[in-house]
Amino acid sequence: MNFPFYIFGIHPHLLLESLAYFIGFRVYLYTRNKERIPMDKALWVIVGAILGAALGSKFLYWLEDPKKTLENWHNLIYLMEGKTIVGGLLGGLIGVETAKKCIGWTRSTGDDFVLPLAVGMMIGRIGCFLTGLDDHTYGTATTWITGVDFGDGIKRHPTQLYEIAFLGALAFALLQLKRNSIGWEGLLFQLYMLGYLTFRFMIDFIKPTPHPYWLLNNIQVASLLGILYYIWLINKKQTEKRSEIHA
Repeated sequence: MNFPFYIFGIHPHLLLESLAYFIGFRVYLYTRNKERIPMDKALWVIVGAILGAALGSKFLYWLEDPKKTLENWHNLIYLMEGKTIVGGLLGGLIGVETAKKCIGWTRSTGDDFVLPLAVGMMIGRIGCFLTGLDDHTYGTATTWITGVDFGDGIKRHPTQLYEIAFLGALAFALLQLKRNSIGWEGLLFQLYMLGYLTFRFMIDFIKPTPHPYWLLNNIQVASLLGILYYIWLINKKQTEKRSEIHA
């Protein structure tokens, strides 16, 4: 296989990323709980998610190599070219919560995003894989049987494929949890974020990106903060549930 692997003459990253947004949104419309939030308010939540994700993905990308970002702070092409999924997720979360405050909505909306996010991210990662070296999402050199030569004669961890497999397993596990009606409203999204951020914290040890933050990279620092937040949030919810039971 040659990388980038063009599909019908279209660059794989452009095509698959566009499909990820389109299909993810269609999955959201099809699977969302219509009783949880009316469509007019749901659209405002989606707008908040999109704007927050766009800003968050850029901001975290700029922190990948702080020195390089400072050197190119006036270079619009550099500032606009990169983005990160973790930054998009965390930024999207802030955008959603901000939108909910603006429209006065207090109920959790996160569970409706679990399957659309998983499907969209899996499709997007296929595009990352087919793009090859230009996408900068591959792993370090490896002798594992899973190693892939992206075109320069060096076999590397196909971390994009690892992520697709993990997201599929995580989505399946959470759907089983949903069928059993275990937990509280918002738990599925909290577990999704906790699971994905933990995966990203671990997998980024085998990515050849700068690690300027005490042997961690920008993604790992953000993931660690997110992990601590969701552990705190889940423990808080469990305590509240136990208090309600014994009240």
